Amino acid sequence: MTPDGRYLVVRGRLWRCTDPRLDPEERAALTSELMSARRAKGAAMRAGDDAGREAARARVDAAKHALGERGPVWWDDGAPDLTRHLARTTPYAEWFAQVEPT
Repeated sequence: MTPDGRYLVVRGRLWRCTDPRLDPEERAALTSELMSARRAKGAAMRAGDDAGREAARARVDAAKHALGERGPVWWDDGAPDLTRHLARTTPYAEWFAQVEPT
């Protein structure tokens, strides 16, 4: 996780974290819904159910928005959203160079 708690780094890329201001119970419920929607998407894909896959994708998107991982950023200091950017090409580059395995 970046020092400011905004992003996780996965394979060198930044991914926005869940809004830390969420109530723990709400966060748990939304995370449960996200995982359920992801399972539904996988099942629909294995079954060749295009309509089911799209419905599940919409559920995933809604859960990620509610968690703060998509949509408007949850911080209020005007910093841009760097989701999907390579950490080494962002203001986190110096920090990332120190934590990146060699």
